[in-house]
Amino acid sequence: MTRIILQRLLAALPNLIGVVVITFILTRALPGDPAAYFAGGAATQEAVEQVRAQLGLDKPLVEQFFVYVAGLARGDLGLSLTTGQPVLQELLQRLPASLEMVLLALVLSCAVAIPLGVLAATRPGSWIDQLCRVITTAGVSLPTFFTGLLLAYVFYFLLGWAPSPLGRLDPMYSPPPGVTGLYLIDAALAGDAGLWWAALKQLILPVLTMAIFVLAPIARMTRASMLGVLSADFIRTARASGLSSSTVLLRYGLRNALLPVVTTLGMVFGYMLGSSVIVEKVFGWPGVGSYAIDALTASDYAPVQGFVVAMGILFVLLNLLVDVLYVLIDPRVTLEG
Repeated sequence: MTRIILQRLLAALPNLIGVVVITFILTRALPGDPAAYFAGGAATQEAVEQVRAQLGLDKPLVEQFFVYVAGLARGDLGLSLTTGQPVLQELLQRLPASLEMVLLALVLSCAVAIPLGVLAATRPGSWIDQLCRVITTAGVSLPTFFTGLLLAYVFYFLLGWAPSPLGRLDPMYSPPPGVTGLYLIDAALAGDAGLWWAALKQLILPVLTMAIFVLAPIARMTRASMLGVLSADFIRTARASGLSSSTVLLRYGLRNALLPVVTTLGMVFGYMLGSSVIVEKVFGWPGVGSYAIDALTASDYAPVQGFVVAMGILFVLLNLLVDVLYVLIDPRVTLEG
């Protein structure tokens, strides 16, 4: 297993190299001049050229690329021009916020979608099946920004049940001691129940917004996969052998139906990481998505490039995790191919 994992990591290197090259080229091709932006609107052309030289943007594109790659080899993603801080440091500070929201949304959507898909598959045409179709249709039809604004309007503005959608914590609380960067875990480790509850309340609306959207593909894939498995010969044989319905459904049916569901989870999780910027902007969430979009607006190359590289590494690790889960779910699956 270790050898296969190392082979997969080595095979992913060309993909990461391609991500680095394409990101570098595209950021330079975007409209806007960082030197003019940071020199100010009243700056003269000479002042703009001085800023361009300080930023290294007056060098040939090939030389800029090799300087960037040399920094990557040292673990240096550059400095953010808008904040003046190292990009790697800011990504490490903001990534836990995005991961906490995305992981909780994925857990919540799986807790609803997988049982719903199983029940819909075992009762095709019933009211549960119709409910599954309605929920999945609504999930893919409602844009995430609309869902987020609607939830904030109803639960914060009208009902007053939710806290203000402005970040990870209410201003009256201080962040927990940083251990993992995930506030729920850090607050639990610190033994502060009040802080833990405050962090959870801030998470509810953004997590619900993302979970509603990603629930649809998971439920649909679970239903479709279960329908295919339940019509297989080995399921009929298991039932004819006198096994209980729950044993047939869970041990033989769901386990064999999970492989395509896990594939869908990997795709959905990757999409959630990339598209979390919308939810982060709606709820003032200080994650990597909002950080990247702010940098893109300011033509700040380094944070955008660092964000894309970080997402590329996460996708590689995610695909590796999916492969390992295949083997754990069904030992007959091999990773040799």
